[in-house]
Amino acid sequence: MSDSRVQRRLADLAQIGAEASYLVSKGRAAYLADTMDGALLRNAGERILIKAATVAEKLPEAFKAQHSEVDWVGINRMRNLVAHHYDKVNDDLLWGALTGRIPKLLEDLGAVQWPNAN
Repeated sequence: MSDSRVQRRLADLAQIGAEASYLVSKGRAAYLADTMDGALLRNAGERILIKAATVAEKLPEAFKAQHSEVDWVGINRMRNLVAHHYDKVNDDLLWGALTGRIPKLLEDLGAVQWPNAN
């Protein structure tokens, strides 16, 4: 995979991180609320996690090997859980991923030159 394609994937991850940050800014109570707004936020959170894992999966193995601090397998497992076992999804677990795993992914890849995520 060319460097430009890797950079595009990283830009995609940065944008997804911005989306996760925006969702998290709504607050845990709003995310977990037993309302239609809460349901929309949870659905958005699931989509954000699926997108992040899908993009991460497309990064070349050589790139992943250079960033062994990233839990690549765990990211893929989370995607599979959310995408295929929606009835077993724990909203608190997903909130933790949105507030912890995605920011950690971006932090772990911080040595990479990140384009601005608008």
